[in-house]
Amino acid sequence: MCIHWQLFFIIAKVKGIQLMELLSIQEYINTNNVAYFLIIGASLVIILSYLFSVVSQKTAIPSVILLIFLGFFSKKVFNIGVSDVDWIFSLEILGLVGLMLIVLEGALDLKLSKERWPMIWKSGLIAFLSLIINVFLFTYGIQILISNLDFLTAFIYAIPLSIISSAIVIPSVTQLEEEKREFLIYESTLSDIFGLILFYTVINNVHTSEVAKIGLNVVSNLGGTLILSVVLSYAMIIFFQRINSHVKLFLFISVLLLLYAIGKVFHLSSLLIILVFGLILENRHIFFSGVMKKFLREEKVKEVLADFKLLTAESAFVVRTFFFFVFGLSITIAGIFETRIVLGAFAFLAIIFLGRWLLFKIIVKKDFVPHVFIAPRGLISVLLYFAIPDEFLINDFETGILLFVILGSSIIMAWALVHYKLGKTGRLRKVVKLKTSISLKSIAKQKDINTKA
Repeated sequence: MCIHWQLFFIIAKVKGIQLMELLSIQEYINTNNVAYFLIIGASLVIILSYLFSVVSQKTAIPSVILLIFLGFFSKKVFNIGVSDVDWIFSLEILGLVGLMLIVLEGALDLKLSKERWPMIWKSGLIAFLSLIINVFLFTYGIQILISNLDFLTAFIYAIPLSIISSAIVIPSVTQLEEEKREFLIYESTLSDIFGLILFYTVINNVHTSEVAKIGLNVVSNLGGTLILSVVLSYAMIIFFQRINSHVKLFLFISVLLLLYAIGKVFHLSSLLIILVFGLILENRHIFFSGVMKKFLREEKVKEVLADFKLLTAESAFVVRTFFFFVFGLSITIAGIFETRIVLGAFAFLAIIFLGRWLLFKIIVKKDFVPHVFIAPRGLISVLLYFAIPDEFLINDFETGILLFVILGSSIIMAWALVHYKLGKTGRLRKVVKLKTSISLKSIAKQKDINTKA
């Protein structure tokens, strides 16, 4: 019996290799038709991404996870033979543009009010504390995994692992209730901003020994970016509502991309510029009140805003699609299942979610499911990992740990969302049954009364 099973697996493996060789597309591609194959491939990826979005709405499984797996299996099945190093530049460009668009898309759905203030400060506090706690615990964890590693280098490697990816969170929580969705959008976006500030503060002040000077740099960076963000947001809204040309939405996004890139070059908190702009545009009735009200043409802005939201959502969808697909293509699982890597990654995941549970228990106190399980690592982690300066690069750090944490945290998020949706559906069914039962009883009671009468 055992021999039969061994023979079965050998035949299956041979057939699988033959199928992969048959599906290999490289032998069909030449200089004359490579453009057509790229168009075919890009079109299929976008179509599949749309289908994944439909699946996500029905099942709550995040579409970005399906895109990562699509990229990974496409590389294996179609034998796409490109070196992993060749993906880095493409990932960086797609990641930077995608991050900006995704944060902008999320910001344009956020409402500001006195009632929402507790939710905003709680989400910001959790984002900040979880980042700090994770960075220090991960630093010591990395030092345990890599002996004789200095604290500063381990600290720099710990930062990308500690930041929640808004690029994964924002498109994944669209099915949640408004309050829960907004909480997670604020938390993940602020986590990105705090993480970027921390990373570049450490990198830019690595040779500065004065703590006061470092603190001044951080405060001036954050304060200067915030003031600049508000001024630029007002200027852009006032200017663009006066453009009468039909071609202006891509101009709008191009200016935002320009500001975002210039901010990154000068080590400003560029995501803060995008977040503030989106908040001011969506909540213009608050920011354009009093004296400023005369500068706002409400009908004009409302007309442009509807199209701008649509364009931002569509652009974010396309860029997000290709980023996570290319990220899937870049994944290699060689060595990822080594005992040391698996144990280290599981320890990091335990730290992430136990820490979140404690913070939510202390700060939010109640109704923090599925929030506590939604802390995926992703786009921002990959971008910062590749942004580590050469002087801090070490060969002993296993990229498998980063990959394992990214996939593990995303799978846990997917499980939480699916479980929450199924649970919510079950609760709704119970409510419907209860209401139906009550209504039937009241009808029967009314019939009895009528009969007696």
